[in-house]
Amino acid sequence: MNKKVIFTDLGLKDYKETWDFQEEIFKDIIDLKIKNRREETNVSTPNHFLLVEHPHVYTLGKSGDMQNLLVDEKTLEEKGAKFYKINRGGDITYHGPGQIVGYPILDLDNFFTDIHKYLRFLEEIVILTLAEYGLKAERSKGETGVWLDGDTPFARKICAMGVRASRWVTMHGFALNVNADLGYFDMMIPCGIKDKAVTSLNVELGQREVDVEEVKEKLLSHFETLFEAELLKQKTEV
Repeated sequence: MNKKVIFTDLGLKDYKETWDFQEEIFKDIIDLKIKNRREETNVSTPNHFLLVEHPHVYTLGKSGDMQNLLVDEKTLEEKGAKFYKINRGGDITYHGPGQIVGYPILDLDNFFTDIHKYLRFLEEIVILTLAEYGLKAERSKGETGVWLDGDTPFARKICAMGVRASRWVTMHGFALNVNADLGYFDMMIPCGIKDKAVTSLNVELGQREVDVEEVKEKLLSHFETLFEAELLKQKTEV
């Protein structure tokens, strides 16, 4: 098993450029797995973990409902936001500045072949990170992602998740609101869930600006621990 993970911090990067970069890595890993099987070789497959912030963008998953986007194309343009239909699971999601988006592109054959366990590990990374800020985050039964006061009338989502997997290789991932502009969530029904609010770490901490780099380091530390992985940090231009 190869438990080394190449980590890349992409900074602020256009969604489509990042999606193309993910797809390239994803395809390379799958092609290597196919070659290994065809030629009966055992070349180690790489693992990647990307962190990024995106300019304002809305994405709709394969099973999503277009009606959950509440504004038209003209309004999106006025707000400086883009829109894409994409190939992950889940419904509609917003990404924007002040939100940390994590894209693990892992060959789960190097870790464990259990997609549900994988999703729970991604949630746990965020839950443990938020605990370091004094917040008791949790899962909500039957819903993917991370919530505060999940089983109460005050439930609010702080981290959305949606993944794709093929041949046990993953892509897409999670989006944690850190200093997010929550006004952009008003233009959609987040994840298609009508009766629960959305929040951000800075709001929960009394509207103080949160150090994004500090949050990233905490996420990376918990990723290494849970996945028993070693992150190899690098900077890459895409």
